[in-house]
Amino acid sequence: MAVRVHQQDLIKFSAKCLRQAGAEENIANTMAQSLVWGDLLGFRTHGVRRLPYNVKQLQSGAMRGSGEVEVLRQRAAVETWDAHQLSGLYVAPKAVQRACEMASSAGTGTIVVKGCEHVASLAAYLQIATNQGMLVNLMAATPAQESVAPAGGCSRVFSPNPYAIGVPTSADPVLLDMSFSVTAAGKVRQAYERNERLPWPAIISKTGEISDDPKVYIEEGGAILPLGGGDLGYKGYGLCLQSELWTLGLSGHGRNDAAADGEQNTLFVQVLDPEAFAGTVALKRVTDDLLARCRAATPVDANQPVRIPGSGALANYREQVEQGVLLDELTWPRLIHYAEKLAVTLPKTC
Repeated sequence: MAVRVHQQDLIKFSAKCLRQAGAEENIANTMAQSLVWGDLLGFRTHGVRRLPYNVKQLQSGAMRGSGEVEVLRQRAAVETWDAHQLSGLYVAPKAVQRACEMASSAGTGTIVVKGCEHVASLAAYLQIATNQGMLVNLMAATPAQESVAPAGGCSRVFSPNPYAIGVPTSADPVLLDMSFSVTAAGKVRQAYERNERLPWPAIISKTGEISDDPKVYIEEGGAILPLGGGDLGYKGYGLCLQSELWTLGLSGHGRNDAAADGEQNTLFVQVLDPEAFAGTVALKRVTDDLLARCRAATPVDANQPVRIPGSGALANYREQVEQGVLLDELTWPRLIHYAEKLAVTLPKTC
């Protein structure tokens, strides 16, 4: 059964669960906000559905609940961090904010992070930069995970690496969060748990057949196809390579180094201040014109005009801030279970 819970109540509940599991208050609060932002923007597989995972990691000691990142290398506009098993839900927003600070003085800021636990939805962190009038792009990879096949192959090599950008405009920002594979592993698992087929042929079997059946991946050892699928997967293959070279390569923490890392991520964060280029006014003038041209494009279906990346996510956000965060039939029972396990009072439903 799906339910709705007010945003702040869900954040407080999630933070209390994380504190009970061993996270310091400031870390727990930031982690909870990151998870709930994933849900607010509609990324439900990467929202509070991942709360139980984070609780387990804290309780087992696989995730640190205290301390700070270590800055390994530093220049005027570049830093390399080792998170030493801190949560990506805490480290990612910290990295975006630090990159914004560097960009405000140097025009750009880039941070590469290794050894952080799963960052969940990259979209949750984009508006940290766009609210400050800056452009941001993020990439993440999971060096111990093999899920995605390279083009022409049928065995697993890459993780389903996400990529996200945020761009300020005169109105709502452009927000894009996508995977360099046809779909994310979380969506494959969700379809499997619901006993559904995938909406696209996103899986390749161990013998090379392309399928929309999540069982081929979950039960039979198949792989997820790179973006572009069976016909144009060489494009996604190239992007998978880029994301792992920009994260694993620049951090110096590759797949041979990460065998015991579990779901730990490496993260690439880059922020650009338009004032260091043609200026904010010029950026918004060009961006607003480009987006207007996209909206004016003749739609395939007159009832479905062309949308701007992020418009659906922001519509989700506004609706859920007003009516409560939607927790689906897979997520709510898990929260009930962990509320009982941790002796934390469940938030009231709307």
